[in-house]
Amino acid sequence: MKRLLKTRIIIPILALAILVTASSFKNDFFEVAKQLEIFTTLFKEINMSYVDETNPADLMDKAIKSMLEDLDPYTQFYNEQDVEAEKIRRTGDYTGIGAKVRVLKDKLLIVEPYQGYPADKAGLKAGDEIIKVNNTVVADFKDDAGELLKGAANSSANVTYVRQGKQYTTEIKHSEIEIDAVPYFSMINDKTGYIVLNAFNTKASAQTSYALRDLKAQGAKKIILDLRGNPGGLLHEAVNIVNLFVPKGQLVVTTKSKVEKFNRTYYTSKDPVDTEIPLVVLINGSSASASEIVSGSLQDLDRAVIVGSRSFGKGLVQRPKPLTYGTQLKITISRYYTPSGRCIQALDYWHRDEQGNAVRIDKKNYNEFKTKGGRKVYDGGGVQPDEAMEISKNSAVTDAILNDFLIFDYATNYYYKHPNLENIGQFKLGNSDFEDFKKYLKSNDFSFVTETEKALSEVHKKAIKEDLEDNIKNEYNQLLKTLNSSKELAINQNKDQILSLLTDEIVKRYVYREGLYDYYKNHNPEIKKSTEILSNLETYYDYLRLKKG
Repeated sequence: MKRLLKTRIIIPILALAILVTASSFKNDFFEVAKQLEIFTTLFKEINMSYVDETNPADLMDKAIKSMLEDLDPYTQFYNEQDVEAEKIRRTGDYTGIGAKVRVLKDKLLIVEPYQGYPADKAGLKAGDEIIKVNNTVVADFKDDAGELLKGAANSSANVTYVRQGKQYTTEIKHSEIEIDAVPYFSMINDKTGYIVLNAFNTKASAQTSYALRDLKAQGAKKIILDLRGNPGGLLHEAVNIVNLFVPKGQLVVTTKSKVEKFNRTYYTSKDPVDTEIPLVVLINGSSASASEIVSGSLQDLDRAVIVGSRSFGKGLVQRPKPLTYGTQLKITISRYYTPSGRCIQALDYWHRDEQGNAVRIDKKNYNEFKTKGGRKVYDGGGVQPDEAMEISKNSAVTDAILNDFLIFDYATNYYYKHPNLENIGQFKLGNSDFEDFKKYLKSNDFSFVTETEKALSEVHKKAIKEDLEDNIKNEYNQLLKTLNSSKELAINQNKDQILSLLTDEIVKRYVYREGLYDYYKNHNPEIKKSTEILSNLETYYDYLRLKKG
C-alpha cells in the first residue's frame, strides 16, 4: 500500500516536471522564432529599400559579430576561411611559407621565420616587410592579405620586401608545414630534463610523452615542463598530459553547463609514464585554458610545483558547432573546474563596467579550496604559482612597450647593427644597452596610459560637466605632471624585465627559437629557480606539504 501511494505521488510530480520543462522550451522556442522573424524582415527591408547599395554579406557579418561581442571573446562566428584557420590551429599542419606573419594595412611583417622552412630558405628574416606578392600589391588588396602567402605544396610565390629601407625580391616555394606542440626538449644538467609545450593541438600529449620518455632514457630524474605563452587548445590533450604524471582513474577536470549533456567529468584513462618524478611547471600571464587545466590540476593533486606568475584565467570551454554553407560557430558551452572544485576564470563578462568592459573578479570574492594534501588554493584569478617570480609578470609599461612592437623593432635594428655577433651563449645586455633602449623609446614618442590616468580623466570630464573645472584645474595639472614622472620611473623600475624581453627577441634573431631554448637553460631566471628547487628534494617537497602553524 505504501509503495502504491509513493508511486501515485511520484507520477504526478514527474508529469508536472515534464509539463513545466515543455512549457519552458515552448516559450524559449517562440521567443527565438519571434526574434528571428523580426530580424529577417528587417534585414530584407534594409537590403531592398536603403537609399544606397548594400552588401548583404558584410551587413550580416557585422550583425553576427556585434551580437556575439556581448557574450565573451571566445564565442565566435567562423566563415569558410576562418574554419580552415581553426583546423590548422587544432592540428598544427598546413601548406604555406613557414613563418609567423603580422598582417598590417599596407604590408605583411615577418615576425618569425621557422628554421628550415620555405621563408627561412628564401632568406626572409624577422622584421622584413612584404609589400608585393606575385603581381599583387599588399596595400591594394582588400581582403585578408595573409591569404596571399598561401598556396599548394610545391607552388611558388615571388615576393618583394623591404629590409632596413632597401627593397629586395625572392622566390618562396610553398611546402607542407608541421607545427610541433613540443618544439624543444633537452637535458639542462645530468639529472634534469626540460620540455617546452607550446600548444595543445592533436600532437600535444603524444609529443610530450615522447619527450618525457626520451629524457628519462638520457638519465633525467627531474622534469621542468614549460607552459609559458601557451594559449591552450584541446581539452582532452590537457587530460592526457596530466595522465603522464598521475595514476589511471584520477579526476582531472569537470565541466559544468546549463545544458545537461555538456556536464562532463574527465578522468585519466591510461597508465602513466612516471607518477614519482619531481616536476616543476612554468606558467605566466599568457598561459591559458588547457595550460591552466594542466598546471591547476597538477597543483591541486600536489603533483608539481608551479613557478612563474599568475596564469591568464580562462575557465571557459568552447565547442565548434557546424552551421550552413561551410560556416561554424565556436560557442562557450561550459565552465571547467579543477580537481579541488575551483574555476579559475578571471574576467567576468556578464557584469561589465560602465564602458562595457569585462571586469576582473575581485580578490575579496575569491573562494578557498584545498589541494589533495590540504594546501589552500583559490578560484577566480587564474592559477597562482607556488613560487611567484616578479620578472615573469608583465607590468603596464612592459605590456605597452610590447603592444607597440618596440621590443621587436629594437631587436631588428640591433641585429643589423651587430651582424656578426659571436658566442651567443654568453650574450648579455647591460646598463648601456638599457639607456640606449630608453633613448629609442623617446625617439619613437612612446607613451602609455595608466589606469590611474583613465580614472583621473573621467573625474575631469565630470568636473567640466558640473562646472567645477576652475576649482580643480591646478591640482589636476599637478597630478598629471606627477603621473608622467611616475611613468618615467616605471620604465627604470622594470629594467630587469625589459632587458629580459629584449634579450629573448635578440637571441632569436641569431639562433632561431630552438637556439633561444638552448640559451634559456643557462640564463633564464625562471628555469634557474626551477633547477634550484629541484636540486634539493627537501625544498621541492616542502612546497607540496601543508604548512603548519
